[in-house]
Amino acid sequence: MRQTKQKKLIEEEVKKLDSFFTAEDLHSIVKQRDNNIGIATIYRFLRDLKSKEKLHSYLCNRKTIYSKDKNNHCHFICQKCGKIKHFDVDSIDFLKIKESICHFQIDVHGTCKKCLKKW
Repeated sequence: MRQTKQKKLIEEEVKKLDSFFTAEDLHSIVKQRDNNIGIATIYRFLRDLKSKEKLHSYLCNRKTIYSKDKNNHCHFICQKCGKIKHFDVDSIDFLKIKESICHFQIDVHGTCKKCLKKW
C-alpha cells in the first residue's frame, strides 16, 4: 500500500481510537483535518487494514464496526421489542474446535426481562 498524505492522516486518527468505530465515525473525525478525504477512501483504507489483520470487524445493528484490538463482540437481542444489549464473554473454551480463534461475535436471541414482565 503506497503511503499518501491522506492515508497517513487516516492512520494517525485510527491510532487514537480506543473503542469500536464505524467507517462513518472515522470519516467524521478525518474530515475535520482534511475535508477532501471521501468516505470511499476510508472504506478502502479500512479494508486494507483488515486484510493485513491490523483491524477486526463485526456486525452491530446492521452496520460494520471496527476494532484495533481482538475484542469480542456479543449481543443479546430481544425478539419482542428488538432491544440490543451488549455483553461480555470471557471464554469460549467449551467449543470443541481445533482452529486458532482470533476474535468472535455472538448474537443471542430471546426475551428481555422487561418484555417478560409484560407477558
